[in-house]
Amino acid sequence: MFISVFDIFKIGIGPSSSHTVGPMIAIRRYLERLAGFPGLTDQKGLRLSVTLHGSLAFTGKGHATDQAIFLGAMGARPDTLDPDAVTGMMEELREKRSIQPDGLPQIAFDPDKDLIFDYGPALALHSNGMTCRLLGQDGEELDQFVYYSIGGGFVVSEAEYSNTRNLKEDLKNQDVPYPFASAKQMLAMGRESGKSIARMKLENEAASSSAKEVEGRIDRVWAAMDSCINRGISSTGILPGGLKVKRRAGEIYQKLIREGRTSPPFEHTVMDWLGVYAMAVNEENAAGGRVVTAPTNGAAGVIPAVARYYLDHCPDANAEGIRTFLLTASAIGGIIKANASISGAEVGCQGEVGSASAMAAAGLCAALGGTNEQIENAAEIALEHHLGMTCDPIGGLVQVPCIERNAVGAVKAVTAASLALRGDGSHFVPLDGCIETMRQTGLDMRDQYKETSTGGLAVNIVEC
Repeated sequence: MFISVFDIFKIGIGPSSSHTVGPMIAIRRYLERLAGFPGLTDQKGLRLSVTLHGSLAFTGKGHATDQAIFLGAMGARPDTLDPDAVTGMMEELREKRSIQPDGLPQIAFDPDKDLIFDYGPALALHSNGMTCRLLGQDGEELDQFVYYSIGGGFVVSEAEYSNTRNLKEDLKNQDVPYPFASAKQMLAMGRESGKSIARMKLENEAASSSAKEVEGRIDRVWAAMDSCINRGISSTGILPGGLKVKRRAGEIYQKLIREGRTSPPFEHTVMDWLGVYAMAVNEENAAGGRVVTAPTNGAAGVIPAVARYYLDHCPDANAEGIRTFLLTASAIGGIIKANASISGAEVGCQGEVGSASAMAAAGLCAALGGTNEQIENAAEIALEHHLGMTCDPIGGLVQVPCIERNAVGAVKAVTAASLALRGDGSHFVPLDGCIETMRQTGLDMRDQYKETSTGGLAVNIVEC
């Protein structure tokens, strides 16, 4: 299995890649599966039922998992859905209480009855489980199928999930010029070929399409990230969900603009710019706007913030540097996903903001001319200092502490890149060792600290 830059960076909607984007994809996959069954088109009285398990159940309402499933059942795709059309689509479903999928007869799907939140133990394979059932006219079960949303918008069946356990081995057999499955292999291939990480990643991508096409798609990814920042710094109001969290990015942005016109900035003001870019993205994400998984929605602000920092605050920054940034970041993200996890429900926020910070540090280091060894060092520094970070969103919403956490992750990424660029690339802890430590830490972490909202800040802060 080749993990593409476009697997790591998916254009979608908020507020969560694992709890919103993934379930929307999963229900579409299930309906496509049903469309292949002979004889269904002639049946009457069919009903769809979906049960959410584990983290999808515990934080599903806060992450709009229910809405995502309803929209997906109506044919919506996360990469093309217009957020402004959501209200009308939901009103239509509540009125009709049925769906009409392509290639299938009308199927009853009552949003008040046919989506079940199972608050018991999670399914054995993964904490983000989702059971889809097709029921007949008399309520008999005609079909049942389980999907897992494993982070970053990746969705797998039970059989596919078993295959992901061998992902590291699969990466060694990729039909690409540079099939690295670890940072060690990546550095060795770079030394042997004399090519940068970004160049190797580009040539891997170009194995199935032209380099020009790949670069064009990367430019579209960056345009979506940049647009998200711009929407975030232009918006005001209260975020949905009941916590009454106020959007702050727009106000902070205007203050920074005014201060820049009237007085010399403090040296640390650059951290405020990083923070406002990251918060802008994650406020948009929390509002259900269009974002790019990077590598997840909950951590979507770190990479755009550091990339925008590169363009706005680094001399000689350009579009080619952004391509180098994103190619390099995706290479690091692929290694982390192959060897550990990018899912908060699986390993905590170290797998989300920690991975994003490592990817951003590597991308910035590459864009600023770092060697492959310095890039690997930058990623390791950033990831190492997120180890053990829990995922404990208050109210199951990707708001507190997630929005500010992205701002801090962006600052850590720039610090890590700067430290690495001051060295020669040699360092004590290899990135592969840090990734393995993150994996083991995630296994040892108690479930209440892995996106269930049953521990940590989620239970120690009174909602008001």
